[in-house]
Amino acid sequence: MIVLGSNSDIAQAFVEKILKEGERFEKIYFLTSHPETTEKFARHINVKFFQDAEIIEWDLMKEPDFKKLSGIESSLVFCAVGYLGEDTEEGLYDDRNTDRIIAVNYARLVPVITYFANKMERKRFGTIIGLSSVAGERGRQSNFIYGSAKAAFTAYLSGLRNYLYDKKVHVITVKPGFMATKMTEGMPLNPLLTANPPQVANYIYNAYIKKKNVVYVLPIWRFIMLIIRNIPEFVFKKLKL
Repeated sequence: MIVLGSNSDIAQAFVEKILKEGERFEKIYFLTSHPETTEKFARHINVKFFQDAEIIEWDLMKEPDFKKLSGIESSLVFCAVGYLGEDTEEGLYDDRNTDRIIAVNYARLVPVITYFANKMERKRFGTIIGLSSVAGERGRQSNFIYGSAKAAFTAYLSGLRNYLYDKKVHVITVKPGFMATKMTEGMPLNPLLTANPPQVANYIYNAYIKKKNVVYVLPIWRFIMLIIRNIPEFVFKKLKL
């Protein structure tokens, strides 16, 4: 198993969930820009589940070094990478903020997933799970740079799913709504629309077992986004969303 975004609350909850369900891997590879933080979780799953893990330092803001990944193969790639960035007015016009949002959520992420997808294609077996966001379904003033990167990532996963279908490799797009994680800490989130990491992990695991294509977390977000997508533009542009 290969995990991108290893320090994400969702990634760690999913790893715990899949191991609790009895699955074991020859090795779990954690790709992370903060290996010292990931080390604690790697030790945890080794003690609790007797699961071997290896940490690979991988910074999405640097040029990729695919030599680090040579020889690594897996039947499952799980990507929980996400970076909200600064949503203040100053942040919106900060080139460094914009570059980081686009790089982390899309531009530097896609080549890594494609690298492993190519290996799966040759073996004609495997599953790729990518966390996108409902924010990618329509640009909103509150996070349109982040939303645009997630929209691109959603389109990438959709195209990859289409391309890999007859190669026997399955791609799952996860579209979370509000999530109570480190990334959203301090944000005023509606508790009725907010999922915690174990909930998200359960939804993703069920989608993995049932080979679903797109899963919304929580399911109510499918209907919320259906409404938002269908608001006429002359009305939508006036809304404070």
